[in-house]
Amino acid sequence: MPASTRLARAIVIGLASAPTMALAGTFDYTLYAGLEHSNNIALSSDQPISENVFTPGATFQYTQLGSTFQANVAGTLEYRKYLENDFDSQTQTQLAAQANWTAIPERLDFSLEDYAGVQPVDQLAADSPGNQQQTNVVVVGPTLRMRFGDAARGQVELRYIDSYASKVNEFDSSRALAAFRVYRDLNPTDTLSGNLEFQRVDFDKQPSSANYDRKEAYLRYTSTLAHFDADVLIGGTRLNFDQGRDATSPLVRLQIGWQPTVQNSLSVAGTYQYADAAQDIITTPGLLAANGSTADRTEAIDPFANTGGLGRGAATGIGTGSAVIGSEVYKEKRLEASWVWQQPRLSVTVSPSYSQLRYLSDNTFDQTEKGVSAGVGYRLRPTLTLTGFGTYEKTKYDSFDRKDNTVRLGLDLGQQWNRHWSWHASVARERRNSDAVGQSYRETEFFVGVVYRR
Repeated sequence: MPASTRLARAIVIGLASAPTMALAGTFDYTLYAGLEHSNNIALSSDQPISENVFTPGATFQYTQLGSTFQANVAGTLEYRKYLENDFDSQTQTQLAAQANWTAIPERLDFSLEDYAGVQPVDQLAADSPGNQQQTNVVVVGPTLRMRFGDAARGQVELRYIDSYASKVNEFDSSRALAAFRVYRDLNPTDTLSGNLEFQRVDFDKQPSSANYDRKEAYLRYTSTLAHFDADVLIGGTRLNFDQGRDATSPLVRLQIGWQPTVQNSLSVAGTYQYADAAQDIITTPGLLAANGSTADRTEAIDPFANTGGLGRGAATGIGTGSAVIGSEVYKEKRLEASWVWQQPRLSVTVSPSYSQLRYLSDNTFDQTEKGVSAGVGYRLRPTLTLTGFGTYEKTKYDSFDRKDNTVRLGLDLGQQWNRHWSWHASVARERRNSDAVGQSYRETEFFVGVVYRR
């Protein structure tokens, strides 16, 4: 299905799921424009291409917490113009959105979720402009709520899930989800729930043998305190493929945040589960907070916040993800942590990560990745900040003899002119050493841009 048709259908679903009303929530946005120079825009090992890129864009965040309508939407829209015409211009979108309409108070809700982003076409190749594609996952459906006394409640959810990628059609799928949940309030801050889920997965462009049923049962505990929050999910998953094969696995997802002092904060997120690319995009730790609200997504408001070193594209509003876009199911182990120490003039951020993917059918992409990113910011003057950042990633592919080591280092200088206007200038050097022929490269980037914040 063409991208325009998919987008139109998502808009129609969204309009059908929400009432006609005046939006009375909080809306924030930024407008930005930047100019980037790269001496190796295609990240080639032996044929570097020098290119200048003009990047205008806009970010927005909308929140509403009304009695009838609740919404939390954060997004970025960006246009990339390659001034030397070595690549076609690109329009890219990043979105994490949740909306809920209460049709009958405490009885019936309708919800809509949308997750859009940029992912690689070929995960084994470098993140060049020609190796990027737009993905989108839409989740929509009703929720029937019920009460079992003062402290217990239940709900039945029915969801239709549609996933789409602009270049890899193996990702395209239609899914039906049914869930039954029972919640028990242990006290004003802690909640325990029991959950049963059934999901039918049908891929649009794959043989019917790739389709499967997903059954899950789990307990979930959430706690929200002044300086500590936790969301811990423990259970099991069973997959039944149409080709006759079954698979079972424990299911664990967790997010923990701790702020022992005003200057220090620590967060940890992890998963152990069966997943595919669409499932992972919805449930990736750190994307959304446990209560359903958008997490601390500074990059959704400040398009230059990612100069803390999250990879290529970090100097602008949208970076490329790392998902292997397709239909394959894999067992995923993932652990991420972040420590932030902040003083009036000095701030330090350290974020280690570990992930392991093991595919059920084709082990080509079986991989183990370890990484760490760090940033140090120093306020030279009340409105002028210098930031140094660095990342290190080590990826090992288990099915063939390949290891990639990628290092990125850089500096960013930013100034806040006034409440609305700011500017940034940055330089970054990236290097990859790979065992694969043609996958090692060196690149230097220079970037300068301005931001208008509402």
